[in-house]
Amino acid sequence: MRYFRPVEFSIKALSPETAQVGCVVLGVYQGGALTPAARRVDQASKGALKKALRDISGRSGSTLLLRNLPGVAAERVLLVGLGEKTAEGSYRDAVRAAAQALKELGAKDAALFLVDLKIGSRPLSWNVRHAVLGVRDALYRFDQLKSEKKSPAPALAQVILPLSPKAELKNALQEAVATADGTALAKTLGNLPPNICTPAYLAAEAEKMAREFKLKVEVLERKDMEKLGMGALLAVARASHQPPKLIVLHYRGAPQKKKPLALVGKGITFDTGGISLKPAGEMDEMKFDMSGAGSVLGAIRALAGMKAPVNVIGVIPACENMPGGAATRPGDIATSLSGQTVEILNTDAEGRLILCDALTYAARFEPDTVIDIATLTGAIVIALGHVATGLFANDDKLADEIREAADDAWDRVWPMPLWEDYQEQLRSNFADMANIGGRPGGSITAASFLARFTRKLRWAHLDIAGTAWKSGREKGSTGRPVPLLVRYALRHAGRK
Repeated sequence: MRYFRPVEFSIKALSPETAQVGCVVLGVYQGGALTPAARRVDQASKGALKKALRDISGRSGSTLLLRNLPGVAAERVLLVGLGEKTAEGSYRDAVRAAAQALKELGAKDAALFLVDLKIGSRPLSWNVRHAVLGVRDALYRFDQLKSEKKSPAPALAQVILPLSPKAELKNALQEAVATADGTALAKTLGNLPPNICTPAYLAAEAEKMAREFKLKVEVLERKDMEKLGMGALLAVARASHQPPKLIVLHYRGAPQKKKPLALVGKGITFDTGGISLKPAGEMDEMKFDMSGAGSVLGAIRALAGMKAPVNVIGVIPACENMPGGAATRPGDIATSLSGQTVEILNTDAEGRLILCDALTYAARFEPDTVIDIATLTGAIVIALGHVATGLFANDDKLADEIREAADDAWDRVWPMPLWEDYQEQLRSNFADMANIGGRPGGSITAASFLARFTRKLRWAHLDIAGTAWKSGREKGSTGRPVPLLVRYALRHAGRK
């Protein structure tokens, strides 16, 4: 399956009025002020841009296409609104609006004269990264399974970022392209239907990536999990006809003595809720319950693609959560890989069960840091909506590092408490703990459950249930938090 649009990006010094490209993209502020590049084109065209300003509001994301301006080499000029000032959000909106407009044009190449704008204290490398990610996000298509394509693929094949080709900008471009590739992979895995994207399919994707980038991969089967004693993970997989997989993918870009970053991704390829069956409405969206796994594969693909100087181990517990005669029942007790016992009061709280065994397994690699990524709770959507990912950590410095990386990636998180006070809600009369703690603080008690298996680790948990996909007319995977994970790994390795 192809999972990204093969548009090429380059950094090249250009003048907006003489650039011989299919389209020149220029910015205009609300109120009619032109960016420096737009002023040059206006001067060359003897005021043609100022005459056209009555037709564009300048609000963030508005666009106006002009053709065959006198004194301008490009066939088309696309004006894009920047709002009242160039801030992070308005810049990203402008890039995305420009890409959406370019997608509809016949232009094969374009020059994006937005990347040199001053955006607060952000360096130009930030502009480059977000320009590439914004364009690639707008050009992403998932139509592989449609017998008839509603529209042809965009003609756009090359985007030029008109900047002086300095080393730090070239590095930013390489990082952004690799991150976009990894994000597109995560999106496509999420968008695939559950009859295709099974645990075996995820394992095959990891093996394919290992061959392409010369990575080490291991896939543990049911019998391996039984031998190890992964009773929590196996309790979830019991009723499915799809065999569970534990996928372990190693990327080594730093000396072997350097401790790895472990990424643990929830890989429930379809979640019915099990015996605690979910309502029928929108149950189809439970194919996105493997988004944590997809983000781990996407992040490792990105880091391997740019040959990042880091060591990363991805651990992905993958299975389906199905009802049936063999299914785990509410009230059953499972023994986890750690030896701790869990009373399963709700079979729809299954993500934490597969993650607790995967987190225990990840500890054997003696990681510097462990981050798990999971569409874990509907409660985090109530708390944070669809804007921020929930962040839980047992180390304040780690939480700060992730927050800074998330802000840099504009893949934002918000810290949530992980106090011992919440552990009381997980009390069980019959086992070491229950797998749910009731409705109050549902996302917190879920994280508190995982905290019982990570006390000896430097650990963070990202609850992406509100950010991993969109519903409604724009239904589909977002690929989050691949940009965050890549930025964190690079910043942790010393590359800002």
